[in-house]
Amino acid sequence: MYEELLTKTKCNPDNKLIKAKSLYNDLRRVRPKSKRDLKNYIKVFLGVDINDKPLCPNHSSPIEYLWYSFFSDFCDNKKTNADSIVWANRAGGKTKLAAIATLLDCLFKPNCEVRILGGSSEQSQKMYEYLTVFLQQGFDRFLCGPIRKQSCRFLNGSRVEVLTQSATSVRGEHVQKLRCDEVELFESQVFDAAQFITQSSDSIISAMEIISTMHRPYGLMQKIVNNAAKNNTPVFKWCVWEVIEKCTDRVCSRCILWSDCRGKAKNASGYLKIDDCITQIRRASRQGWESEMLCNKPNTENVVFDEFDTSVHVKSIDYDSSLPLYRTLDFGFVNPFVCMWIQVDDDGIVRVIDEYVRSRATINVHAQEIISRTPCEESKVSVTYCDPSGASVNDITGSSSVRELRSLGIRTRYRKSNILDGIELIRRTIRSGDGSSSLIISPRCPRLIEAMQCYHYPDGVSRAFSELPVKDGLHDHSIDALRYFFVNYYRNSKSSYRCY
Repeated sequence: MYEELLTKTKCNPDNKLIKAKSLYNDLRRVRPKSKRDLKNYIKVFLGVDINDKPLCPNHSSPIEYLWYSFFSDFCDNKKTNADSIVWANRAGGKTKLAAIATLLDCLFKPNCEVRILGGSSEQSQKMYEYLTVFLQQGFDRFLCGPIRKQSCRFLNGSRVEVLTQSATSVRGEHVQKLRCDEVELFESQVFDAAQFITQSSDSIISAMEIISTMHRPYGLMQKIVNNAAKNNTPVFKWCVWEVIEKCTDRVCSRCILWSDCRGKAKNASGYLKIDDCITQIRRASRQGWESEMLCNKPNTENVVFDEFDTSVHVKSIDYDSSLPLYRTLDFGFVNPFVCMWIQVDDDGIVRVIDEYVRSRATINVHAQEIISRTPCEESKVSVTYCDPSGASVNDITGSSSVRELRSLGIRTRYRKSNILDGIELIRRTIRSGDGSSSLIISPRCPRLIEAMQCYHYPDGVSRAFSELPVKDGLHDHSIDALRYFFVNYYRNSKSSYRCY
């Protein structure tokens, strides 16, 4: 419908052209009723041709995100919310598409309040600038008043406003649509406050849209994507191949993109220049290319255990009664208390078979849980290693965690050690000098698996002043518990053994 109209507008002479232009302007007000209508509407009136074909397994086309965002308020079976996640490559058109979604919301959903919140003021302004450019393509007639620096109003009561990256800006807002652009750059307190912004009206479903690349394995975007299934939030993911231009005159065997492309660009219909992609892959690291452009995995260049691979190091393993059983502890109250059950087989393979992680519980509660979850009698546990700080006497109770555990039937052993020494021992089991691995972690240890992937060094300039990983209060405690096992087990002769 819209493409036919555009043809008539360009070709019909004289009075027919006037009628076509009138019809052209009238059709701006006609709401797209299908995904195809939406694609054509955007192409005709905004001049943007959006790809509607995913080219990689488990990926979405960009039009899928726009259709979900737009149609959620018009479908017969409305959901309780229309939240969504967009995970796409750098230069993948995320910000422009979100601006188009904002325009469509304001045009076809009267009294729709939309807020734009970027990872930085520049990012927020970028989306708003895309929107203002689109408004100047014949849509300014729908506005109520001038386009202001950070907001604009529509005649139907809809409004768009740019928020700043601060908790003060976010708090107090109650709107139907919130678009969070480049969430990877958000401050955690701002993102936490933003969770409470959206509120449905009688005709419009609330939606918080998370839009970003994913380049840090310990970053906010990975946490959001990991929780998407649990929260029943759809993830729209696309990479460079869904937005690259069609390849027509290149020899695949001579192209540096071939190992990743495998002919996908021959079926592409995007806008991203192939020559630009070739330049980028040549000057970027492999990890950077995979995370930023292929959206395969986050960049692990700043991760402590960058060679940890779930396909290699995570396997189903059970307690073996023929092998000694060890436990290792890291103490905490507000921060989590961690216990792991570990065995080492005859080939020297370290097998982490279970974990217990809990905050805000007393030592006697932990002791009961540890004993109940231990797959053998307490007397058959070879040794329980722990954090040396657990031997420190509490000024209030006059006792220590180590002493309390012993009174409850759990004897511990410990030795003081350097953090880097323990990290190096863990690294050796992940991958030794000959390339072999001697570490297996059970799927029953999700917190440890996450920690192995996310335990990281400081970002940016701060790393130059420290070789120690970040103590983020989330991932470091599981690693500390594992580290206590290694520094004690492999240097057993120097371990301290205390009875109280």
